[in-house]
Amino acid sequence: MLENKAKVLLILSREVLDRARVLAGKATTALKLPVSLQIVLRALIEVGLKQEDRPVLLANIEDQAKAVRLQRSAARRAWAEGELTNLRSGPRQGPSGRGRQRPRK
Repeated sequence: MLENKAKVLLILSREVLDRARVLAGKATTALKLPVSLQIVLRALIEVGLKQEDRPVLLANIEDQAKAVRLQRSAARRAWAEGELTNLRSGPRQGPSGRGRQRPRK
């Protein structure tokens, strides 16, 4: 099953993670086998990929893509505002804390 493996970092909301844990617990009870969170997530991804033509799945993908875009643009705006604030704060101070120094002759 896992002959050709790759590692992936997956960031999930606490709510989604909790729901997957509940599903793992229910599967453990029903199957009388230990079912890990990783097994549940792999199964959900495989089942979801088989249903790629479902409108609900496509809508969820769209919502998540838009959320990521909003977060990234907000982060870029915050970074740019921080950079502008740094530029407006006056001359950069040298190691002595006395502003820019002229090179010695």
